[in-house]
Amino acid sequence: MNAPGSDNLSDCCPDIDFPGRDKLVAAIDAAVAHDDEHQVTAALRDALCRMIRDRDVQLPACVHDPIVDHYARRELYRSATHGYSVVCMTWGPGQGTPLHDHSGLWCVEGVWDGSLEIVQYELLGREGERFRFRAAGGMHAGPGSAGSLIPPHEYHTIRNASSDDIAISLHIYKAPMEACSKFVPAPRQNANGEWFVREAAALETDAVETDEAA
Repeated sequence: MNAPGSDNLSDCCPDIDFPGRDKLVAAIDAAVAHDDEHQVTAALRDALCRMIRDRDVQLPACVHDPIVDHYARRELYRSATHGYSVVCMTWGPGQGTPLHDHSGLWCVEGVWDGSLEIVQYELLGREGERFRFRAAGGMHAGPGSAGSLIPPHEYHTIRNASSDDIAISLHIYKAPMEACSKFVPAPRQNANGEWFVREAAALETDAVETDEAA
């Protein structure tokens, strides 16, 4: 995670060079020019699907390297003009997230390689810091697929269900997502195990190694 208050422009607005970087950024810039967030996310889904299939766009080689003890979050680009953030995530076999939100930020997520299991949750109720959720549908997303989350429909889990292969996904956030709420099973439960307690979670980013740094 970059240190708050850094005067280094590259720290403030990460901008990693890789083949097709300009094409990817131009496609995202065009999509976020819409005024309505539903139009923005729809345009981003289409753009991301195109970019995943475009052989001119090759993500940095390091995104193919998983990290043993957690899924990797590597920020590739942050727009100084529009404010959005592009984060590549690398999921080792079996790695995934707890149930979490997006801190009120819309996000478009595309699977670049491998496959991911995504489960969306519906918030049914709340008692103080106890939240009642129910799984509202799941899907297996393969390469070239993209989906979006728009608050308040933002609660979900992501998991690489493979026991052998890594998965790579690209996430475009309305703004840098540096914290979120995660929800862990509550000690006191109903018969369906639907109660969770909220915990604040800081989201760190991992280093992006380029050919020049190798």
